[in-house]
Amino acid sequence: MAIPFIDLQAQRRRLGEPLEAAILKVVRSGAYIMGPEIGELERQLAEFGEAPFALSCANGTDALVLALMAFGIGRGDAVFCPSFTFAATAECAPLVGAEPVFVDIDTDTYNLDPASLEAAIEAVKREGRLAPKAIIAVDLFGQPADYPAIAAVAARHGLKLIADSAQGYGCTLNGRHPIHWADMATTSFFPAKPLGCYGDGGAVLCKDERLHDILVSLRVHGQAVKSDLGGRDIGHDPRYLNLRIGTNSRMDTLQAAVLIEKLKIFADEIRLRNEVADRYAQGLSDVVKTPKVIAGGRSVWAQYTIETPDRDGLAAHLKAQEIPTAVYYPIPIHKQAVYAGFAKAPGGLPVSEAKSGAVISLPMHPYLEPQVQSQVIEAVRSFHGKGA
Repeated sequence: MAIPFIDLQAQRRRLGEPLEAAILKVVRSGAYIMGPEIGELERQLAEFGEAPFALSCANGTDALVLALMAFGIGRGDAVFCPSFTFAATAECAPLVGAEPVFVDIDTDTYNLDPASLEAAIEAVKREGRLAPKAIIAVDLFGQPADYPAIAAVAARHGLKLIADSAQGYGCTLNGRHPIHWADMATTSFFPAKPLGCYGDGGAVLCKDERLHDILVSLRVHGQAVKSDLGGRDIGHDPRYLNLRIGTNSRMDTLQAAVLIEKLKIFADEIRLRNEVADRYAQGLSDVVKTPKVIAGGRSVWAQYTIETPDRDGLAAHLKAQEIPTAVYYPIPIHKQAVYAGFAKAPGGLPVSEAKSGAVISLPMHPYLEPQVQSQVIEAVRSFHGKGA
């Protein structure tokens, strides 16, 4: 039997009847958009992520766009981000009229390199065409970026810092969540994420009440919100008083209900993911380059990504044994035609380009049983001539 890359059905079986009851409750309620589960989910997301405020939205890409919109970032502004990540990280900048500036990554963690970031900001300032405004640091593959160093760069240059935790909601550095350093943190609840729903969904975490209020407005077509009105009675539903250009990015109540149930076991699933990662490291560290987590970091292991000189050969070898793999990411964003015209850090992005040709991800989920994982490990070892 083929080994699943991510076993969502094992999780569904664990959640059992309470999950099904939560879904059915929403179906029977008729409150399909912005029902009571939305507010409860936002409360729990803020508590788990150690943020004062959380806002649910339609997906992880919208979460990034809403963050940039709330900061007023647009035409003529520069947003600094890695290129070795999913396109949404860079896509959000042009969607608000700004431009991404691509930065290289650390060779071990695959996350934003603070030295490359500093050089990119200085280069943009020298050129003078764009105004540096924000940094998006990605918690790639589930582990936190180097937030103390990145936040120091942001502070020196007066830039906003956004933590893109689409793959890393729940990760910590020295016991603290990314929002400790970032102005905002965003995440995705795409089903394959460590905390995923049964469709699309996302969230924005922030620390400033007025900023959160603006996010609430932007999520629903720029509607008037409490801090806009200052207690005034406008005589009608504030949804029909539009004070800013917004969008429609509401989360379905059904997805909130699913996420509330999944949050009940999320901390335990993070523990289990780390056990799976430890078993991989023990079995593979002498044959391939296994992941290195930043000192003081705790990953949620969205993916388990190794490096090998013959990626295609290893993928074919594993496929023949019905072991799935995936490549995140085969083409850095700055090498794709639609993004090729945007600026890059001085000296280019050599680490991003090298890693794109070497990385491959193995099956990873909390329910990967040791005996099944041993099959994966032995298959990788046998390809490298080091079977049991």
